[in-house]
Amino acid sequence: MTSSTKPLNPRSRRTATAIGSAVALVAASAGLWAATASTAQAAALPAPDHIVVVVMENHAYSQVIGSSSAPYLNTLVAGGANLTQSYGITHPSEPNYYALFSGSTQGRVDDSCVTVGGFQSANLASEVIAAGKTWASYNETLPSQGSTVCSSGNYAQKHNPWFGFGNVPVSSAKTFAQFPADYSTLPNVSFVVPNLCSDMHDCSVGTGDTWIKNNLGAYATWAQSHNSLLVVTFDEDNKLSGNRIPTVVYGAHVTPGSTSSATYNHYDVLRTLEDLAGTSGHAGNAATASDISGIWN
Repeated sequence: MTSSTKPLNPRSRRTATAIGSAVALVAASAGLWAATASTAQAAALPAPDHIVVVVMENHAYSQVIGSSSAPYLNTLVAGGANLTQSYGITHPSEPNYYALFSGSTQGRVDDSCVTVGGFQSANLASEVIAAGKTWASYNETLPSQGSTVCSSGNYAQKHNPWFGFGNVPVSSAKTFAQFPADYSTLPNVSFVVPNLCSDMHDCSVGTGDTWIKNNLGAYATWAQSHNSLLVVTFDEDNKLSGNRIPTVVYGAHVTPGSTSSATYNHYDVLRTLEDLAGTSGHAGNAATASDISGIWN
């Protein structure tokens, strides 16, 4: 037998095996590290200076996205991100607002006026404030800042869940007339709630689309170059489309024309808002929800 074919002695076999195992372990570890790094990068969210969320009413995805009645919203889709499988939680309106704001419907099953400050559980506003950041809501046709009236003209408290929580300052509920012209003075996180006509509840898709363009279009343009975001979503559909609703994200760090076909609901949107804002916790069902992914650049 030649030296080239001579078998390895036991010690040599053990050494070769150990070297092979070490190489395999290093390779596996490198692969695991690379996969983990890739996952972390994919899940990474930006840290915007300002987030404005506007909530519209009672329309299904197909009634808005791709509709000639909503030219401005479809402009936002083209320049931003479209969530094609976004869903409300239930019907009617009010429980969906509580779900989006606090990760729970809080037992609400109708659109009745709530006891002001009756809930103490965590919510987006309380978490943002606890994180040392600023919060406000801007409510069209609210009679005055901090007014707790149930209804007034086209204003409806049922679309303003912040009044239901004792850990959210009543004074943080402002009129839409107080929405600042200098967008740099906006709070870190805010909700905009149009009235019952402007939000498409009592008026047409075109009316609501024009309202967003006229009242938030300049902010949307500004947001792109000022590390800020605009999120447009709906409370529920028209009860005919499985509660599939339009949700559009626009602004800095959003890949223009991007689409996410993952399934999301109000809890996922809340989870994403919390993580964008850098809160330390997640309210209610947002704790087990998923961040919106696949749209960030």
